[in-house]
Amino acid sequence: MQFLVRTHLAYTTTQPCDVLLQIEALSDDVQSCASPQLILDPRSVQHEINGEEGLGTRRWIQAGPQFECNYEVQVDVTRPSGAIDGIPQMPWADIPADVVKFLMPSRYCHSDLFLDFVSGEFGNLRGGAMVMAMRNWIADRFTYDNNASNAATTASDSFSSLSGVCRDYAHVLIAFVRAGGVPARFVSAYGPDVSPQDFHAVVEVYLDGQWHLVDATGMAKPADIIRIGVGRDAADASFMTAYGMIQLVAQTVEVRRVSG
Repeated sequence: MQFLVRTHLAYTTTQPCDVLLQIEALSDDVQSCASPQLILDPRSVQHEINGEEGLGTRRWIQAGPQFECNYEVQVDVTRPSGAIDGIPQMPWADIPADVVKFLMPSRYCHSDLFLDFVSGEFGNLRGGAMVMAMRNWIADRFTYDNNASNAATTASDSFSSLSGVCRDYAHVLIAFVRAGGVPARFVSAYGPDVSPQDFHAVVEVYLDGQWHLVDATGMAKPADIIRIGVGRDAADASFMTAYGMIQLVAQTVEVRRVSG
């Protein structure tokens, strides 16, 4: 499946501001990018670095008093869309060293606080069957609400309110999955059916030696998800982190299918 992605960002700053930007679709063996264009306003100075886990691209931007960015790319996604229900859970001793950290609590995903809940609610399940039961529990009980959270909202907060946006859904699923003994990480992404159209957040779970995508909101299928970057939670994979005062002027994201 081929997709066209267009993104426009415009901000103002009260003084020069450093911005860590991560909006570019990554390329790997199931996702390839053609003719990418990233256009910054001429006053911005940039320095390119790798994303977390060596996936994707981040850019340090020295911006101000305005920051404007336009990004466009065509992405071909060949990721299969198979069910994960039957995929087994790996023995902990077989989990690779670079994956172990995704079992641990992180800034927004305090998985240790969910051990009792997960044991009581999903204790009879393991592996992919457990992950999907957790995903369905969240989808059935949560209300998608743009006003229910902010940049400080944790998985525990969202669990208490049973509401939030894609970022919050992802954090709760990550906390559940880690509490169930499966590594899980946050994925920033684009998706053609995300409503309202914006940057999206989904989850990858580590089962049987591979990472598998899961969207707790149900808005994006694995075969339609365009990955940008990964991390322990949103702190590692935000589309933009500003080190200074910055104010939104305009932001648009467009993702559409161009061929099947």
